[in-house]
Amino acid sequence: MTADDLNAPLGQHPRKRRLSIPITTSQVMAGVLTLFLGMFVVWAVVGNNPFGGEPIVVVPISLHPDPAAKTTEGQAPPKVVAVNPDPAPAAQAAPGQTASPPAATKTITIIDGKTGERKEVAIPAPANDAAAPPEASPLDQKFLEMSAQGAIPKIAADGVRPADAFAQPVKALPGKPDAPRIAIIVIGLGVSDSATADAIAKLPGAVTLGFMPYGGDVAALAGRARARGHEVLLQVPMEPFDYPDNDPGPQTLLTSLTPQQNIDRLHWLMSRFQGYVGIAGAMGGRFTASDQSFAPVLRETAKRGLIFVDDGANPRSLAGRIAGANNLPFAKADVTIDAVPTASEIDHALGRLEMAARERSIAVGISSGLPVAIDHIAKWAKTLAEHGIQLVPITAVALKPKPS
Repeated sequence: MTADDLNAPLGQHPRKRRLSIPITTSQVMAGVLTLFLGMFVVWAVVGNNPFGGEPIVVVPISLHPDPAAKTTEGQAPPKVVAVNPDPAPAAQAAPGQTASPPAATKTITIIDGKTGERKEVAIPAPANDAAAPPEASPLDQKFLEMSAQGAIPKIAADGVRPADAFAQPVKALPGKPDAPRIAIIVIGLGVSDSATADAIAKLPGAVTLGFMPYGGDVAALAGRARARGHEVLLQVPMEPFDYPDNDPGPQTLLTSLTPQQNIDRLHWLMSRFQGYVGIAGAMGGRFTASDQSFAPVLRETAKRGLIFVDDGANPRSLAGRIAGANNLPFAKADVTIDAVPTASEIDHALGRLEMAARERSIAVGISSGLPVAIDHIAKWAKTLAEHGIQLVPITAVALKPKPS
């Protein structure tokens, strides 16, 4: 009899304590997962895999190996990353010369399955790769300069400016060489593919198209517009008065940044696509009124051989004065065509534009590219020559003002 038996009440026996370890289901799962990860790490360290998990496509390929080459017994077969079955052998080179692949070829990478060694092999290119689409054709490299942000415009070594190289030719109206001129700019394109395609298809080539830099396919759309005879402008987002409540988008030029920071942002925006004759501001009420911030940007624009277009929305804009001081070709919109986006008001705005052209010989209208505006501009443009007025691209009316 134990001491516990003497102290226990009659008829009752103390329960013996059982040894127990509290383990929950989540702890069991965590342990299994830890064990699995540990095994995976050990396999990754010990295993000899030269590809390190790299995706590989394995297909048969004829490489026409050198008969003199020896194959080591047990060597793993090569693995091919990109192949074209049964490639033709490269052309034989003359003694002392290096053989070069044929003109229409593609280069594939062959990876040895045992050692991981890579080897480049030239094969004939597929027929559908022989020619690139027109919008993908590279621009003349003499107008491009590589920057930290990408390719940006520059004046060619022979002095030709991109604004002149990419300008569309203008022919005078028959019998009216001094006819008043009107330039129309449709802005805000490149973000919506369907709206941009509609503008390119419906508007005559003399209408200038302004592209925002943010569209995923903006380079191809701008190239298509140029192929249809349109001059193209790059829209540069600039700080409005109510920024950041009203934010034009990434890489906006700001008065709070240093001139060099704004130039870096400008270069990023310039590299989004190529072939434009100049830049136009997007918003920018506060920025275009700041000489300290705006002047370096326009000097860089002039340095790049481009023109600048002011949308005319900000009466405090210094664009004209700064452009004159830097001999920068400059144009300013006289009429916003779809400020009131109704059919009747758009027609009235086009009428005011005609009156301005008759009074000053040139006039510039700007539109945000609403469908109703595109339809009315396209219809109005067909009758403009009958009124003795010529529709021209923006470079035809951009002036080089003298410094004041």
